[in-house]
Amino acid sequence: MGKFTLRPLENSDSDWVTQRMIESWGAETVVAHATIYHPAQLPGFAALDGEEIIGLLTYTIAATDCEIVTLNAWRAGSGVGTALIETVKEAAVREGCLRLWLITTNDNLHALRFYQRRGFVISAIHINAVEKSRLLKPEIPLTGENGIPIRDEIELEIWIKK
Repeated sequence: MGKFTLRPLENSDSDWVTQRMIESWGAETVVAHATIYHPAQLPGFAALDGEEIIGLLTYTIAATDCEIVTLNAWRAGSGVGTALIETVKEAAVREGCLRLWLITTNDNLHALRFYQRRGFVISAIHINAVEKSRLLKPEIPLTGENGIPIRDEIELEIWIKK
């Protein structure tokens, strides 16, 4: 595991967050469950190695649910993703949340493995939901990792305790 620090996102981070979203997700917006998100306008956490940004997590809270909107670890295998998950869990508990959840797509085998190894369970599969998302964000490719067609949204969750 490498050395890095975590810190909450600040208003002054919006430009680099926007740039990273474009690089990682093909646009400054992300779409999940027919909702358009602007990650640069959401709360979140950055992982830094000195001045280098090596990870980013954005989230939103509604009632007692905290949704992870984006998670990127640009230094795989260094513990960045896990540390960001633990940090958002702590923030969610402070905000009175009971559930931490997210959406990924059926092609994202790496994410499915990552989240399940950290205690998340598949709570729903939304068949062909990505068709609706493409109406809102045409940049979503037809095919993803390992040549798998991107069709379904997979909801994963973990119940967190106060």
